[in-house]
Amino acid sequence: MLVLTRKINEALLIEEGTIRVVVLSVQGDQVKIGIEAPKDITIMREEIVQAQAQNQKAAQSISPDRLSSLTEPETVHSSHHPTPKSR
Repeated sequence: MLVLTRKINEALLIEEGTIRVVVLSVQGDQVKIGIEAPKDITIMREEIVQAQAQNQKAAQSISPDRLSSLTEPETVHSSHHPTPKSR
């Protein structure tokens, strides 16, 4: 891991300047940064990527039989739904 010290409005460049990261402000233990990158580069917070990976792992652990039982429509009894009135 590369560790750098930057002041407010100082930047670092990645990929020959294709990506620019700027320190915008520091308040207590929070640092606000700005990232300039081409639109085709995805930028995501680490905790979101981790949550997506956990969700994907959980989804893959469901057996096909269990999944089909979750997606089959329930049988609806006509006694539970009133008949529409005609005008």
